Amino acid sequence: MSRQKISAESRKEERFAYLLLLPTFIVLALVVGFPLVLSLWQSFFKTGSGINPETGLVEKGDTFVGLENYSAVFSNPDASQQFWNAFGNTTLLTVVGVLVETVLGVIMALIMVRGMRGLGWVRAGILVPWAIPTIVSALMWKLIFNADGIFNRLIGHQVLWTTEGWQAKVAILIADIWKTAPYIGLLTLAGLQTIDTQVYEAAKVDGASPWKTFWRITLPLVRPVLVVAVLFRTLDAMRMFDLPYGLLGMLDSGKTLSMLSWYEAGQSRYGEAAAYSLYLFAYICLAVFVFVKVLGADIMGDQNPDKKRKKKRGGGGEAGSASSSGPAVISAAGSAASAEAAPRRAGGVA
Repeated sequence: MSRQKISAESRKEERFAYLLLLPTFIVLALVVGFPLVLSLWQSFFKTGSGINPETGLVEKGDTFVGLENYSAVFSNPDASQQFWNAFGNTTLLTVVGVLVETVLGVIMALIMVRGMRGLGWVRAGILVPWAIPTIVSALMWKLIFNADGIFNRLIGHQVLWTTEGWQAKVAILIADIWKTAPYIGLLTLAGLQTIDTQVYEAAKVDGASPWKTFWRITLPLVRPVLVVAVLFRTLDAMRMFDLPYGLLGMLDSGKTLSMLSWYEAGQSRYGEAAAYSLYLFAYICLAVFVFVKVLGADIMGDQNPDKKRKKKRGGGGEAGSASSSGPAVISAAGSAASAEAAPRRAGGVA
């Protein structure tokens, strides 16, 4: 078969694939694109009351204010205080929560990947917190954090967890980590199960310690899955609404950007609400950029690994193309093991 015929068939298949994807693109445009454009348009207006010159009656209407709703977070003291408080809460809950969840999730995965009896029951039990609806989890933890609740009895102190203060943030973090750490754990477990056992056997033969094996083999090989899991969890945490709202209500100590936007819309301040939601959208886009461009999250899947490898070699590459370089990782582990053993051998000769 000629090369031109193959190329023509390839283009035909590509056009057919886009045709099949067209309904999805249309739905995305309606579900994502339309609300985004509408929010952008609404953010240039401010809702208020005024006298209609034709009727002489006071009526509500929208007044074009340009970028005033955006600049208010820097110039208006009240709006600035509310926005930056919500921004700080969102950032704190995202960074601390996702960091702790990642560590606990990896530990869970390392425990579950070992062959042991009742592993299926363990996995099912770990999934329970993640499967419970978030608002139900929030109400459950609200009872636990009650002044006379179980948590205060366990620690032996009377702490008002659901009132204003640092303790409210801690309460949200505990509830959030309990619920979502299993999510990262299960995704990491899926990545661990794809690692060839021969890699570990070779490292063991080379004398690599468990700690070196984890850092030089396990973590690099599971990194692609882990980075994507952390990315999705980060995006979810940045949009957090139901857990802090169900646990604390609209307290300033737990108010996030999503909650602030919702509250402003409930007060008929639609322009301000739209501006806050677009600030959150820009913040999320920045997080995605950092994960994809800086941390190398492969959210689309490794469609052409050979091409990626060539690109990395051509551009200086990244030292950790570990997901497709088992022998190199084994060699690194062996080198590390040899380096560890050298002083001991020297001591023995002496």
